[in-house]
Amino acid sequence: MDKLVYLLWSPGGRDKKQRQRVLLQEVAPELLDAGALKLTMYIDDPDSNVRSPAPFHPGERICAEVALHLNNVEQREPYQEVIRAAGFRFAGYLVDESIYTEYGGNRHSGPKDWPDGQRSPGIIAITLMERPKRLSRQEWIRRWHGRQSPVSEEMQPRARYVRNVVIQAVTPDAPPYEGIVEEAWPSARHITNPFLFYSAGRNPFKLVWNILRMLRSVTSFLDLHRIRTTTMSEYIVRS
Repeated sequence: MDKLVYLLWSPGGRDKKQRQRVLLQEVAPELLDAGALKLTMYIDDPDSNVRSPAPFHPGERICAEVALHLNNVEQREPYQEVIRAAGFRFAGYLVDESIYTEYGGNRHSGPKDWPDGQRSPGIIAITLMERPKRLSRQEWIRRWHGRQSPVSEEMQPRARYVRNVVIQAVTPDAPPYEGIVEEAWPSARHITNPFLFYSAGRNPFKLVWNILRMLRSVTSFLDLHRIRTTTMSEYIVRS
């Protein structure tokens, strides 16, 4: 199976509730009818109105991510037409998916026990990453997978962690992202409370130490001013 990730920008005049309805009630059924083998939607909807844990950057933010699995990437045009007909501007990527932690894979979450189509518990952070020119692609992935992933897994109360390495863009003029991360957190409080986010208990010295440790790891493979993170709700439409 090939995994495709589509980043969506919303048309003007459509609020979060309307966006949620269009994606879940109109776009999702059409994508399934077209033959999507798996489908997950991440939506900036009324239930995900939470401050991002990443540094704020001005500019247009994505309003959703549509992740779908097909038998063959060359069969993507009917799926793209569904998204296009719903009025969204989008950029598509063929990715290599690597699930570092699945629901139930650590102490922060039990296995998925809710039905497909129902909103997942907690909050999802979708992070779009560009590779700094100073690093080769091989070294960039080595630092991301070999250093940042275990450091963040050890430190942070994350329920699920999916790494998508971009193989190629499949739409014209797609932004040059080389990594797309999907991270699930048990609750909004886990990403808005720094003591929880950095697993520092009530110890301010541990908080400072963990922040510095995380910054050192992140800046070894990313430029902070190029990171884009959006908080969203997750809907695993077909698992």
